[in-house]
Amino acid sequence: MKQNVPGSNPGMVDNELDIRGLFRTLWQGKLWIVGVAVLFAAVALIYTFFAKQEWSANAITDRPTVNMLGGYYSQQQFLRNLDLRANMLPVDQPSVMDEAYKEFIMQLSAYDTRRDFWLQTDYYKQRQVGNSKVDAALLDEMVDNIQFTAGDVTRNTSDSVKLIAETAADANNLLRQYVAFASQRAASHLNEELSGAWAARTVQMKAQVKRQEAVAKSIFDRKVHSIEQALKIAEQQNISKSETEVPADELPDSEMFMLGRPMLQARLESLQAVGPNYDIDYDQNRAMLSTLNVGPTLDARFQTYRYLRTPEEPVKRDSPRRAFLLIMWGMVGALIGAGVALARRPKLL
Repeated sequence: MKQNVPGSNPGMVDNELDIRGLFRTLWQGKLWIVGVAVLFAAVALIYTFFAKQEWSANAITDRPTVNMLGGYYSQQQFLRNLDLRANMLPVDQPSVMDEAYKEFIMQLSAYDTRRDFWLQTDYYKQRQVGNSKVDAALLDEMVDNIQFTAGDVTRNTSDSVKLIAETAADANNLLRQYVAFASQRAASHLNEELSGAWAARTVQMKAQVKRQEAVAKSIFDRKVHSIEQALKIAEQQNISKSETEVPADELPDSEMFMLGRPMLQARLESLQAVGPNYDIDYDQNRAMLSTLNVGPTLDARFQTYRYLRTPEEPVKRDSPRRAFLLIMWGMVGALIGAGVALARRPKLL
């Protein structure tokens, strides 16, 4: 690109981009370019040996099987059967496995779970410095190093969790421990819910049995009173035999005295010997109440998840990325070296 300035010497050229001169200057300063590039790359290499390393392990989880839930499944299903008999179950009731896994995911992603996990690990205790503010900042950083990603049904992805640590072995071991820790907390919460629901069903069943006994006792007392009154009338009227052809079960209470004193006395003695009459529902409720009175058998170690991807030791480090840093800072050094070479070129007078 050339521009002639009016009134100037035609032999002089201003604003000229000399490509050949530029490359000649860069070639002459190649030692600066290479030297600064190597220097920056060496500094970056040394940094990678002393910088804090980050390795990440990953796990993918899904809902557990029936066998993994153990006794919790059978006892929870028993309570559901009670609700089914009482027509208390909603139409869209999730399965026991879904409820257990939902609680596990809640614990896995909870801040308190991550915080409590780090507080009881030797990994965190060994890195404490005794300063409350520094230790609190370290704890917050470690909490953020556990990252949960919810699954997406539309994209066919499952729930996953990632843990970042300073070594590959620590990342793998700590992630396994954290998943087990979250599962244990979920199992503890589920057992507490089971115990509460069991106690509530026990109280409810006791009330139902008591109500059925009260109803049966009321019906029994009314029948006894009716027969006693009929017997008194039969004795007053001196009715010693049945004076009606209507079956006894079809007679109204006001005409029962017509059965005669012997039959009424026999019916009264038979009724008092048998006692109140209960239906099959009462017997079933008594059996259910006997089971409920025993109480639930809690298992603190049942598993609320299953692995779709088991944690393993990572083979690639997340940070620092040595090759990337060498290339990036080598290029930065080369550019700075080129600038130095251009700055040192001889100036034309």
